[in-house]
Amino acid sequence: MSTVLRVLSYNIRSLRDDPDAVVRVIRAAAADVVCLQEAPKWFRWRSRCAALARKCDLVVATGGLPAGHNLLMCRVAVDVDETRDVQLTRAGGMHQRGVAMATCTLGGSRFRLVGTHFSLDPDERRGHVDEIFALIGDPAEPVIIGADVNEEPGKTAWSALAARYPETGAAGATFPAVTPRRRIDGIFASPTVRVRSAVVLDSADVRIASDHRPILVELER
Repeated sequence: MSTVLRVLSYNIRSLRDDPDAVVRVIRAAAADVVCLQEAPKWFRWRSRCAALARKCDLVVATGGLPAGHNLLMCRVAVDVDETRDVQLTRAGGMHQRGVAMATCTLGGSRFRLVGTHFSLDPDERRGHVDEIFALIGDPAEPVIIGADVNEEPGKTAWSALAARYPETGAAGATFPAVTPRRRIDGIFASPTVRVRSAVVLDSADVRIASDHRPILVELER
């Protein structure tokens, strides 16, 4: 990447808290690309995802139900060259997890954007890391992953993910939103990517929009 890329990763809890606050948080972040976990689900999910993107002055790149309710959105200036939505291996009794992937270009710089939401089961989480690595392969362009990891740094799945794609360093707890005690969300990127800034967002809207706080990073290469 030769230009600065602003990336937001955010678990919006299917808009079950304050949908208007979610829109205000996303708009205020002014990100180029957004990785959402727990995007609008089930009934009319396509139109609800499209409506959310429109209210945020963004467009849907890919994702939704076929990607385990992970959704990728972007500014109109971002060219979406290729997309892929995949459902990951599901253990008995667990929620269906998935991955939304898009190869994008901004200002002549190409990158691979990945959004995912890991399982509550530690063994399934670790297995999904390997599945995601296999899906990504070895692309020429840098990889950026926005994820609700459902575990903290130093744990097995987080460590395996960060060993290949280092976490961008947004210090601070992300869950729960009002009085955060756990850092379970992260943005991870190829080692070739330089991190200009990384922050866990907080505001009056963040505290009512969802049960997670979002992460915003600025990246360049």
